[in-house]
This record gives sequence, structure tokens and C-alpha cells, in this order.
Amino acid sequence: MILEMLIGLFVFLLIMLLASIVIVRPTQRGLVERFGKYCRFYNAGLHLRIPIIERVIQINITETMVDAEPQQVITQDNLNAEVDAQIYYKVKEDEGSVKKSQYNVRNYQLQIVNLARTTLRDIIGKMPFKDVNSKRDVLNVKLAQSLKTEVDAWGIEIVRAELKEIEPPEDVQETMNKVLKAENEKIAATDFATARETEADGMRRATIKEASGEAEGVRLRAKAEADAIQMISESSEKYFKSRAEAQKKLEVVDRVLANNVKFVIPSNSQLLNILPLGDPKKGSSNDSDDVFTGDDLGPVMSAIGKAAMGKGKK
Repeated sequence: MILEMLIGLFVFLLIMLLASIVIVRPTQRGLVERFGKYCRFYNAGLHLRIPIIERVIQINITETMVDAEPQQVITQDNLNAEVDAQIYYKVKEDEGSVKKSQYNVRNYQLQIVNLARTTLRDIIGKMPFKDVNSKRDVLNVKLAQSLKTEVDAWGIEIVRAELKEIEPPEDVQETMNKVLKAENEKIAATDFATARETEADGMRRATIKEASGEAEGVRLRAKAEADAIQMISESSEKYFKSRAEAQKKLEVVDRVLANNVKFVIPSNSQLLNILPLGDPKKGSSNDSDDVFTGDDLGPVMSAIGKAAMGKGKK
């Protein structure tokens, strides 16, 4: 009998010991109540409590999202729009904030949703629909700031607020679609006109460059032809003038010399460029009596001159 009582007592104490062990995860904080009154605060880790007498309330301190649910909102220009928002919040991890989340508000998650809905109606009601649809970032900031001020007494931190959907009435949506289509067509027409203008400008530049290249080619050809003409003129002036003088002298000699007389001039004479005479060093192929050497050229020319003068007197 005693043994059974000891075994029962041991089992009871073991159960009580296990029941007194409390493990708080890193994502949670613990509030200990003794007989319904706040007693102490538990951080993450292993803790002990008095079973039955003490109760531990564990609160999640991670970021949580709640949906504010779709609702009909009237804008400043009297348009009905369906708006939906999402609120991201978390309980602050210090002891005071955790206590506020449990003792200052009942079901803070539901309270945040209702507060977000009423705040959203108030903000959107002061804005025209155009701004509501185009300035979502402004609405998000205003909603988040307003909620932060309201829930600060609950130990809650509003991380951010985001508008999920903004649905205008069907007729307004159709009008907006038409306006957007017209704007897109206008942009497309502007882009097309710009492209055509760019293409025309490119063609004009290409035509100018082509004409400039042709003009430059004509100028270079004309300059080349002028240079060639000048070169021919200079060559004629330099070379053919002396040949013409020699040709004139030859005509004079041809008139005054006898038919069988042969005349040999020095190798450096300009007459060699005109007459098909033999080599003056080797002499002519005809009789040597009729050939004059270069040393006798002076007397010969003098005799030719006298003969020409005598013939003139007769």
C-alpha cells in the first residue's frame, strides 16, 4: 500500500515537473499570469512556471499580413470605386509593447482590419478618382502613417500598407480604356512621324553627300585635265620650239646647198633630231669627199652664207 502511494506521488511530481516547463520560441514572447494577474515576462528560451497557479500567454512577434477586404468607396468626384488593401504589421518585441497588445486592445488583428477600412474610406473620399488610380504610392504612405498613429497604443508596428485593387465602375473603365487607346495611337503616330522625318533627313544628307562627291570628282577631273594641258603646253614650248628653229635652218640649208652635197653636223646638234643622217663619228655611207666633219662646220656655214648672199644679188 505504501509502495503504491509512493509510486503515485512520484508520478504526480513528474507530471507537475513536466507541466512546469515552458519553451518560448524565438518568434514569440511570453506573458506569465498568476491567478489572472500579470506576473512576469518571458523571452525566447526555456522557463519554469508553477502549474495550475500560473498561466503563460505566448504572443507571435513576426510580421503578419491581414486583408482589409474589398469595399465600395466614394471618391471626391462622386465615383464609386471598389478598393482592397493589405496591411503588414507586427507586435513589438519589448515587454511593454507585448503587454499593450494583450491588455490595451481585444483582438488587435480584427481591430487593425476595421481601422484600415475606415481610414481608407476617409483618405480616398478626399481625392479624385484620377489621383486615386495614379497615385497609389501616396495612398499607401498616407494609410500606413495614419494606422501607425492609431495602433501605437496597442504595441503594434505597422510595417507597410498597400492598395491591392482599385476597380472603377464599368462605364468609367470603358472611358478610361478609350482614352488610353487614343493616347497610345497618338504616341504611335508621333513615333511614326519622327521616324519618317529621320528617314527623310537621312536621305537628304545622303543626296547632299552624293552631289558633293560628284562635284568634287568633276573638279578633280577638270584640274587633272588643266594640269595635263599645261604640261603639254610647257613641253611644246620647251621642246618643239627648238625643233621648229632647227627645221627652219634646215630649209635654208636645203635651198643653198647643191644637190650632191652632204652635210654632217656635230652629235650635239639639234638637227640630228630631225634629219635621218648617219652617225657623225662613223661618217656617211656615201663618198667621203662630200662629207664635212664637225671641225669644218664653221667654214662651211660661212661659205653657205656667202653663197646665199651671192645668189641673192643675181
